[in-house]
Amino acid sequence: TALSLAFINQQRFVASNIIGATNLEQLAENIASINVRLSEETLAQINAVHAEISNPCP
Repeated sequence: TALSLAFINQQRFVASNIIGATNLEQLAENIASINVRLSEETLAQINAVHAEISNPCP
């Protein structure tokens, strides 16, 4: 979850994200993702996967 939420948090066009937690541990992990910064290399790798598989559920 930290990776996916950190990715969303770093997108310039996103004003907020939607988190889902069913317990306090998950909520704490989701909130802590605001402190995770992905490197440019990691962002590029995520974008490369997205470019290759833009719709995983056709």
